[in-house]
Amino acid sequence: MSGGAHPGAARTARLQGLLQTQGLDALVIDSPFDLRYLTGFTGSNGLLLVRAPGAGAGAGAGGGVTFFTDFRYLTQAGEQIPPSFEREIAPGDLLDAAAAALGDVGGTLGFDARSLTVARHQRLAEQLSESWQPVAGPGLVERLRLVKEPAEVDRIRAAAELADAALAQVLQAGLRGRTERDVAIDLELRMRRLGAQAPSFTSIVASGSNGALPHASPTAREIAPDVLVTIDWGAELDGYCSDCTRTYATGEGISERAREIYALVLDAQERGLQAVAAGSSGRAIDAVARAVIEAAGEGEHFGHGLGHGVGLEVHEGPRLSRTADDEPLPVGCIVTVEPGIYLPGELGVRIEDLVAVGDGTREVLTRLPKELTVIS
Repeated sequence: MSGGAHPGAARTARLQGLLQTQGLDALVIDSPFDLRYLTGFTGSNGLLLVRAPGAGAGAGAGGGVTFFTDFRYLTQAGEQIPPSFEREIAPGDLLDAAAAALGDVGGTLGFDARSLTVARHQRLAEQLSESWQPVAGPGLVERLRLVKEPAEVDRIRAAAELADAALAQVLQAGLRGRTERDVAIDLELRMRRLGAQAPSFTSIVASGSNGALPHASPTAREIAPDVLVTIDWGAELDGYCSDCTRTYATGEGISERAREIYALVLDAQERGLQAVAAGSSGRAIDAVARAVIEAAGEGEHFGHGLGHGVGLEVHEGPRLSRTADDEPLPVGCIVTVEPGIYLPGELGVRIEDLVAVGDGTREVLTRLPKELTVIS
């Protein structure tokens, strides 16, 4: 991030503290999202080695933090990596370079089993000295990423504002008679023209019975009059994502059933939003919104979780669902609230907002109106 001190130094210092509490002497990090969070690096080939304070040879170099990349990123690493980190340009595999840097001092080396493949883990084990024991780390960087710093919230807020503006432009051109695919392409193009690096994910535009598919892909189907259209979209800006869903009508002639389902989802969504608070669990928040839908006899048509965290990834922790753990939401997390009802072969409704969780406060970052709106 530009301006002021590089945040990576403070983040890795917090990570080093977590290593000590987990009994790890070092941690190897290869997830591109974790790398960007800790270093600011945006290239395609990087690896970070973080040692716990006092963890043997090399712990003093670069504050115990070494970033590895290849020759292609020599200049980029110099510009993006915190100056306090040691940097090494490796001629071969970055895991080999990290193993060589660890030497034979020995200890416990953590790795993230979600990002390091079995083949890569095997290579790491083969290159390490026998004095090192590789163990799957417990998502330590992900734990840090749950709590957004003010500058991160600003970036996600800006991404949400950009995405809102792009959809507002698309809606001015109308929906009826256009194909789902055309609307999706138009939306993604407008986001890029407004400054987004990319959409956060492949945009969903689902009309009529296609709306009953929670993750529908836009098709060549023309959007008919008097149907519901669900649009799920987001923008990536400065590395951070937004996520929002709105459902519109293409005429006043939509069925009474469609109006009832829309009103029910909106009620559940508003109650879910009101339940979002630091200290509440994702499971408890999900239960509040789900109870509204179940009481109306539509529980079987709401099969996914209520929401998820958003940040550098559009789907990250914490989770709001029936299967979420009982961990309380921390101050500083950002989550979606997105109940939906899906009637196979008929219609679907989903309404989603992005919420920043404060200390006794919440801020809804997605601002487009939610009352049922006709877009001709």
